[in-house]
Amino acid sequence: MANGTKVIGYLRVSTADQAESGAGLDAQRASIEDHCAKRGWEILEWAEDHASGKSLNGRPELAAAIERIESGDAQALVVAKLDRLARSVHDFSGLVAQSAKRGWSLVVIDLQLDMTEPAGKLMANILASFAEFERDLIGKRTREGLAAKRQKGVRLGRRRSLPNEVGERLARERRGGATYREIAERLNAEGVPTGRGGREWYPSTIRSAIRAWDRDRAHKGTPDA
Repeated sequence: MANGTKVIGYLRVSTADQAESGAGLDAQRASIEDHCAKRGWEILEWAEDHASGKSLNGRPELAAAIERIESGDAQALVVAKLDRLARSVHDFSGLVAQSAKRGWSLVVIDLQLDMTEPAGKLMANILASFAEFERDLIGKRTREGLAAKRQKGVRLGRRRSLPNEVGERLARERRGGATYREIAERLNAEGVPTGRGGREWYPSTIRSAIRAWDRDRAHKGTPDA
């Protein structure tokens, strides 16, 4: 980016004591100021969060800074250290993807990641690709684990809590031609509680309950009545 480019510097401390004493903030600010001075960038404003940093949730100043950048007031977000911005690959890759999609740049000084330069964009794409690869591996392991449990006969998912007589009634009335809405209205009129103890049935609730009931009977090998 050219001289005079407007950026927002982002600072974060993780405890109230650090926020009050300024511990860590001065070092972060100095690093950002030095980097921007070398590049000829103008620091439009500072965004400062006092948060644990375990996730991007609960960081109002970061969210506001990104919103201002995306509105066109500035062109980049500059942070001194990666751990001040994100503690997980997932969160970081999400910010990288967001910046690339919305047309603004992310600069992480200690990582030497500068998305204002072609090499920085390439590095960001590589990091995002590794993050996606990691998510795919986790998903694959999860699916393989569930498949192994199914082969052992382990029933997965939430157990049905619908009383037998209610389940049989739902299936019977549906087979008799009643609509989901009609069945729901009858149960509500009689004050029959839902499988989870709720007071009101809805057509969607009836549909889900009947499907769960049918799956349960199929699993047990119970013949239709």
